[in-house]
Amino acid sequence: MNIQRFTAPTSREALAKARLAFGDGTLILSNRTTPSGVEVVATAENTLAALDRSESFANRSRPQETFARQATPPAASTANPVADDATQLAMSTLSFQNYVRERMLRRRHEAMTGRTDTNESEHDHAAPPAPSFAPPDPAPVEAPPPVRAAPILKQVPAYTPPPAAAPIAASVAAPALSQSVADELHAMKTMFEDRFNTLTWLGQARQNPIQSNMMLKMIRAGYSPTLARTILERMPEGIGAAESVRWVMTILERNLKTDEASHSLQDEGGVYALVGATGVGKTTTAAKLAGQCARTYGANSVGLITMDTYRMGAHEQLRAYGRMMGVVAHLAHDRAALQDLLNLLANKKMVLVDTTGLAPSDPRKRTMLDVLDLPDVKRLLVLNAGGHGDTLDDVVSSFKSKGVQQAILSKIDEAPKLGPALDAAIRHQLVLRGVTMGQEVPGDWESANAAKLVRTSMRAPGKSAFDPKAADLNFFFTQPSASAPGRLNA
Repeated sequence: MNIQRFTAPTSREALAKARLAFGDGTLILSNRTTPSGVEVVATAENTLAALDRSESFANRSRPQETFARQATPPAASTANPVADDATQLAMSTLSFQNYVRERMLRRRHEAMTGRTDTNESEHDHAAPPAPSFAPPDPAPVEAPPPVRAAPILKQVPAYTPPPAAAPIAASVAAPALSQSVADELHAMKTMFEDRFNTLTWLGQARQNPIQSNMMLKMIRAGYSPTLARTILERMPEGIGAAESVRWVMTILERNLKTDEASHSLQDEGGVYALVGATGVGKTTTAAKLAGQCARTYGANSVGLITMDTYRMGAHEQLRAYGRMMGVVAHLAHDRAALQDLLNLLANKKMVLVDTTGLAPSDPRKRTMLDVLDLPDVKRLLVLNAGGHGDTLDDVVSSFKSKGVQQAILSKIDEAPKLGPALDAAIRHQLVLRGVTMGQEVPGDWESANAAKLVRTSMRAPGKSAFDPKAADLNFFFTQPSASAPGRLNA
């Protein structure tokens, strides 16, 4: 076969050399870059025609060759069949490599799938194939054409077929490999969808600068990108800057649930257990609620119980608050003691149970919640209004109760931003029953007013190192998670 290599500084010059050698019927076999320039391997089209005739002759001769091999004595079969077959069939090095490569790929496919094609099996029984060999070293060798195939084939090691157990093992590993590929493709699809959604959102934001400014304002106020994007995607088109602010505040007020339309805690009465993390102000909040009820219905209408046996002086602190209001504070060590005290105070208008502050990851939290799992005992989740958004999410999820989850925002006077607390209340569908500020008992207590809280949260805060800039908005335009809790009423 007349195959030649041509090297030139550029591919154009190398192709010109090939056409000069073979004329208009030049066929390019490979093209690669080498340290000395661009190398082109080419041949003529009539060479491939000769190759096709050779392979056709080989296919016709295969049944006769099979009959001759069956008739040959065993001693004759010990001769080198490779050189004889290559000489008889006149197969070139390139065509034989292609044949071996195709044969090996077919065998590898059979081993991976664990199945053998019926047509291939019939073909193998009809005419035994030529011996399979590993392809020769692909390193280029400068040799003048034509190249004889037989001397090269003698140096090629024989191909060893895989053991019988290999197809079975491969077939067992194939489903795991397919599942891994499917997972990777699914992850890539999700990533592409998120990126395209982000680009679409960014394009809309650039066309509507008011939307971008509102996104920046909400994030600076402490609201999460998820809630901000969910709201702004529903903002009507064509409204001005002032109207957009009023519209966003209206949506926030509509989705922030409070007890404005119902009775306050002291008017409603009942048994309430204050739960929450450490240091959020549960004891002070219990004293303020007791003071509000005592101021309206008298000191005899209130009952105080503490279960905080871990914190030093917790019982004495609640007793001191009770003496200020003329109310006796009781201590319950376990579930039985709590049940007895609740029966003793059953005639009270309001009974408040102060509990131990525990971290969401504390293993004692489950035991404490089980103790409070009594009939007619409602839980009030106390949240620090100045907490980080992730911390608030963790606390709400950890102390989640059945049915409607009621909450109280404490220490709003210490919160630089109310956005994270209101964001958590909206997304988790909490019902705010009141807010506290300061340490005065029974003062520093207010009913939860949605309009007032939203207005306070949207006031322009001072400069902060944690506030994003307009150029940072790209990091917040991500697709909201389908598992995000809560619903938005826009």
